[in-house]
Amino acid sequence: MESNRLFHKFPTPAWINNANVRTGGVYLSGAMFSLGFFLFLDAAVFSHSALNGSTIHITFVDWIPLICSTLGMTVINSIEKSRLNSDSFSYSGNGVAWKARLVLFLGFALIAGGLAGSVCVLVLNYIVEEAQGRTLWMGVANCLGNALVMLSCVVLWVSQNMEDDFQYTLSL
Repeated sequence: MESNRLFHKFPTPAWINNANVRTGGVYLSGAMFSLGFFLFLDAAVFSHSALNGSTIHITFVDWIPLICSTLGMTVINSIEKSRLNSDSFSYSGNGVAWKARLVLFLGFALIAGGLAGSVCVLVLNYIVEEAQGRTLWMGVANCLGNALVMLSCVVLWVSQNMEDDFQYTLSL
Protein backbone atom coordinates (compact mmCIF):
# COMPACT_ATOMS: atom_id res chain seq x y z
CA MET A 1 0.00 0.00 0.00
CA GLU A 2 1.45 3.37 -1.06
CA SER A 3 1.42 6.13 1.55
CA ASN A 4 1.53 9.89 0.95
CA ARG A 5 3.38 10.53 4.19
CA LEU A 6 6.90 11.90 4.12
CA PHE A 7 8.29 9.40 6.62
CA HIS A 8 6.22 6.39 5.68
CA LYS A 9 8.73 3.93 7.16
CA PHE A 10 8.02 5.21 10.65
CA PRO A 11 4.48 4.63 11.91
CA THR A 12 2.54 7.47 13.48
CA PRO A 13 2.49 7.10 17.27
CA ALA A 14 -0.93 6.26 18.69
CA TRP A 15 -0.81 9.03 21.29
CA ILE A 16 -0.90 11.71 18.57
CA ASN A 17 -4.53 10.94 17.78
CA ASN A 18 -5.56 11.25 21.41
CA ALA A 19 -8.16 13.89 22.26
CA ASN A 20 -6.27 14.80 25.45
CA VAL A 21 -3.11 15.60 23.46
CA ARG A 22 -5.16 17.83 21.21
CA THR A 23 -6.68 19.66 24.18
CA GLY A 24 -3.27 19.96 25.83
CA GLY A 25 -1.85 21.48 22.66
CA VAL A 26 -4.58 24.11 22.63
CA TYR A 27 -3.91 24.96 26.29
CA LEU A 28 -0.15 25.07 25.71
CA SER A 29 -0.69 27.40 22.77
CA GLY A 30 -2.84 29.70 24.87
CA ALA A 31 -0.25 29.74 27.64
CA MET A 32 2.54 30.63 25.21
CA PHE A 33 0.42 33.34 23.58
CA SER A 34 -0.50 34.93 26.89
CA LEU A 35 3.10 34.73 28.14
CA GLY A 36 4.30 36.46 24.97
CA PHE A 37 1.78 39.26 25.38
CA PHE A 38 2.58 39.54 29.09
CA LEU A 39 6.29 39.96 28.40
CA PHE A 40 5.66 42.77 25.94
CA LEU A 41 3.00 44.50 28.06
CA ASP A 42 5.30 44.31 31.08
CA ALA A 43 8.04 46.01 29.06
CA ALA A 44 5.58 48.63 27.78
CA VAL A 45 4.42 49.47 31.31
CA PHE A 46 8.00 49.59 32.57
CA SER A 47 8.95 51.86 29.67
CA HIS A 48 6.68 54.62 30.93
CA SER A 49 7.30 54.15 34.66
CA ALA A 50 9.56 56.17 36.90
CA LEU A 51 11.96 53.21 37.22
CA ASN A 52 13.02 53.60 33.58
CA GLY A 53 15.83 56.11 33.89
CA SER A 54 16.60 56.28 30.18
CA THR A 55 15.23 58.33 27.32
CA ILE A 56 14.27 55.18 25.38
CA HIS A 57 10.57 54.35 25.57
CA ILE A 58 8.25 51.93 23.83
CA THR A 59 6.35 53.71 21.07
CA PHE A 60 3.89 52.58 18.41
CA VAL A 61 6.78 51.34 16.27
CA ASP A 62 7.53 48.74 18.95
CA TRP A 63 3.92 47.53 18.83
CA ILE A 64 3.80 46.97 15.05
CA PRO A 65 5.69 43.61 15.06
CA LEU A 66 3.41 42.16 17.73
CA ILE A 67 0.33 43.37 15.85
CA CYS A 68 1.63 41.71 12.66
CA SER A 69 2.33 38.47 14.51
CA THR A 70 -1.14 38.45 16.05
CA LEU A 71 -2.79 39.11 12.69
CA GLY A 72 -0.68 36.35 11.13
CA MET A 73 -1.75 33.96 13.87
CA THR A 74 -5.39 34.77 13.21
CA VAL A 75 -4.97 34.23 9.47
CA ILE A 76 -3.09 30.94 9.84
CA ASN A 77 -5.51 29.44 12.32
CA SER A 78 -8.49 30.30 10.14
CA ILE A 79 -7.30 27.75 7.54
CA GLU A 80 -8.21 24.10 8.02
CA LYS A 81 -5.72 21.46 6.97
CA SER A 82 -8.31 19.75 4.77
CA ARG A 83 -8.56 22.89 2.60
CA LEU A 84 -4.90 22.58 1.62
CA ASN A 85 -5.20 19.11 0.12
CA SER A 86 -8.09 19.09 -2.31
CA ASP A 87 -10.56 21.15 -4.27
CA SER A 88 -13.54 19.08 -3.23
CA PHE A 89 -15.43 21.94 -1.62
CA SER A 90 -17.88 22.88 -4.33
CA TYR A 91 -19.61 25.63 -2.34
CA SER A 92 -16.47 27.79 -2.46
CA GLY A 93 -15.89 27.71 -6.20
CA ASN A 94 -12.85 26.46 -8.06
CA GLY A 95 -9.25 26.45 -6.87
CA VAL A 96 -9.87 26.28 -3.13
CA ALA A 97 -6.56 24.55 -2.40
CA TRP A 98 -4.33 27.16 -3.99
CA LYS A 99 -6.35 29.98 -2.42
CA ALA A 100 -5.98 28.38 0.99
CA ARG A 101 -2.26 27.90 0.42
CA LEU A 102 -1.91 31.54 -0.59
CA VAL A 103 -3.72 32.73 2.53
CA LEU A 104 -1.61 30.40 4.67
CA PHE A 105 1.55 31.77 3.06
CA LEU A 106 0.41 35.34 3.76
CA GLY A 107 -0.22 34.41 7.39
CA PHE A 108 3.24 32.92 7.76
CA ALA A 109 4.69 35.99 6.04
CA LEU A 110 2.95 38.22 8.60
CA ILE A 111 4.34 36.17 11.47
CA ALA A 112 7.85 36.07 10.01
CA GLY A 113 7.65 39.80 9.32
CA GLY A 114 6.59 40.40 12.90
CA LEU A 115 9.52 38.44 14.27
CA ALA A 116 11.96 40.10 11.87
CA GLY A 117 10.49 43.49 12.74
CA SER A 118 10.98 42.89 16.45
CA VAL A 119 14.63 41.98 15.84
CA CYS A 120 15.05 45.17 13.78
CA VAL A 121 13.47 47.23 16.55
CA LEU A 122 15.79 45.58 19.08
CA VAL A 123 18.87 46.35 17.02
CA LEU A 124 17.93 49.87 15.90
CA ASN A 125 16.27 51.21 19.04
CA TYR A 126 18.15 49.41 21.80
CA ILE A 127 21.50 47.98 20.69
CA VAL A 128 22.57 50.89 18.48
CA GLU A 129 21.49 53.32 21.20
CA GLU A 130 23.63 51.28 23.64
CA ALA A 131 20.82 50.56 26.05
CA GLN A 132 21.76 48.54 29.09
CA GLY A 133 20.04 46.58 31.80
CA ARG A 134 16.31 46.97 32.10
CA THR A 135 16.08 49.27 29.11
CA LEU A 136 17.66 46.62 26.87
CA TRP A 137 15.17 44.13 28.33
CA MET A 138 12.34 46.09 26.68
CA GLY A 139 13.71 45.18 23.23
CA VAL A 140 14.46 41.60 24.23
CA ALA A 141 10.93 41.23 25.65
CA ASN A 142 9.55 42.40 22.30
CA CYS A 143 11.53 39.67 20.48
CA LEU A 144 10.60 36.99 23.01
CA GLY A 145 6.94 38.00 22.87
CA ASN A 146 6.88 37.72 19.08
CA ALA A 147 8.72 34.39 19.16
CA LEU A 148 6.19 33.01 21.67
CA VAL A 149 3.27 34.22 19.55
CA MET A 150 4.85 32.48 16.54
CA LEU A 151 5.37 29.23 18.44
CA SER A 152 1.86 29.35 19.89
CA CYS A 153 0.49 29.77 16.38
CA VAL A 154 2.28 26.67 15.15
CA VAL A 155 1.26 24.62 18.20
CA LEU A 156 -2.37 25.71 17.85
CA TRP A 157 -2.53 24.97 14.12
CA VAL A 158 -0.99 21.53 14.55
CA SER A 159 -3.17 20.62 17.52
CA GLN A 160 -6.37 21.85 15.87
CA ASN A 161 -5.66 19.88 12.71
CA MET A 162 -4.83 16.57 14.36
CA GLU A 163 -6.83 13.62 13.13
CA ASP A 164 -9.19 12.63 15.89
CA ASP A 165 -10.92 9.27 16.23
CA PHE A 166 -13.85 10.99 17.91
CA GLN A 167 -14.22 13.66 15.23
CA TYR A 168 -17.37 13.70 13.18
CA THR A 169 -18.68 15.83 10.38
CA LEU A 170 -22.11 17.37 10.25
CA SER A 171 -23.71 17.57 6.83
CA LEU A 172 -26.77 19.55 5.98
